[in-house]
Parts: sequence; C-alpha cells; structure tokens
Amino acid sequence: MDGVVAEFRALSEATVARLPEYLRALHMLAQAGHDTVSSEALANASGVTSAKLRKDLSQLGSYGTRGVGYDVALLVEQIEHVLGLTKRRNVALIGIGNLGHALAGYAGFASRGFRISALLDADPARVGERLGELTVRHVDDLPEVVGTERIAIGVIATPAGAAQEVANRLVAAGVRSILNFAPCVLTVPEGVEVRNVDLAIELQILSFHEHRRERAEPASRAGLPPASDGPGAPRVVRS
Repeated sequence: MDGVVAEFRALSEATVARLPEYLRALHMLAQAGHDTVSSEALANASGVTSAKLRKDLSQLGSYGTRGVGYDVALLVEQIEHVLGLTKRRNVALIGIGNLGHALAGYAGFASRGFRISALLDADPARVGERLGELTVRHVDDLPEVVGTERIAIGVIATPAGAAQEVANRLVAAGVRSILNFAPCVLTVPEGVEVRNVDLAIELQILSFHEHRRERAEPASRAGLPPASDGPGAPRVVRS
C-alpha cells in the first residue's frame, strides 16, 4: 500500500494535468492505426515540448525504445491506470439549465470512463424532466442518490449563488471530487478536490492575447518595439 501511495505522490500536479492531453493524443493515434509514436510526434500532438513529455512519461516508468518510440497501446494502458480510468466513475450532475442540458447530452463522458448516473436540480419545473435514460430529481434527494448510485464525482452547473450550497451538500453526502462550472470559488474541507472550469475567465485570457497582438501590430508596422502597459507590466508565458 505504501508503494502505491508513494507512486502517486511522486507525480506533480503539472504532470497529472498533462496526462489527459497525452491520452487524448494517443487515442487519436490509435484510431489512425499507429502502433508506435516518437516522443517528438506525441509532444507535438499534445502541445508540449518533447523534453517535458519524456520527463513526464519517465515518471510512469515509460521510456520508449530508441529508434522506435513509444508503444501506443501500452502507454494508453499506463496512463489510464495512473488516472484511475480502469474503472467506471459515476457522476452526479447538479443544475440542469442550458449548460447542464449540454453536459448531460455529451456522449464523450462514457467513452472516457465516466457515467452520468444522476441529474438533480432545485427548480420544481425541472424536476421530473426526462433526459435520455435519466429523470431529473430534486437536489434534496442528493444523499440518497450518492449512496444508491455510488457517486464518485459531483459536477456543479448551477448559478454562482447556489454553487457553495450544492458543494456543501455534496461533501456532506460523502463526495470528495467536484467539478465546478459555476463562476465562483468554492470553500471545501481538506481532502476534497475541486476543479474549476470558468468559461468567462478563459475568454478573458484569450482577450488579453488579442489585445496584446492588436497593440503590437501598429508598432511592428512602424518599426517600433511592442507597446508596454507600463513599468513592470507582466509578461505571460504559456507552458
């Protein structure tokens, strides 16, 4: 048991965050009929440097073969093992508005090892609605649903004002992994993992890059250095 714990503790958060990118690229390579892949080709497909990729994969005990590269099927198996994808994870989706409807209908979850097993909402108008094979239940039923459906992950797609209460309910019901789409920061106890997906923030970051390009283009045409936002202006470096 200690060896298993040490195995996972040795992986940095940055490495873990890149593993799904490698896995996605590997699945695409497998679908295209590739049995092996070089570190350079896999790195390009994953959007990282080959040095970073080789370092990440070496932590999984995968070093590839000189002149051949990595065995695609074996590397998929190794990454899926580390990410815990060898067993299906049941998911409860709370908040069945426009985003919730889209998430509930996304077929990609099942192919990646996740099953949306329960849909819940606080709006009486939503409760009882049928989406695919599931019926929307009231959020008050969450403790029962977590137990009967063996929910491992809770997905919050509610308005920001309701998200913290939903997170509290998930934690009280025993859920320790939460994916939060609400545009807010959640407060959870130690031992509960939260991943935030704020689409507005991602758009704002893209807006920054657009703004920087717009300011650089006139200066470039005039033969001047790019405009700065003033002394000490931050320089954004993409990993």
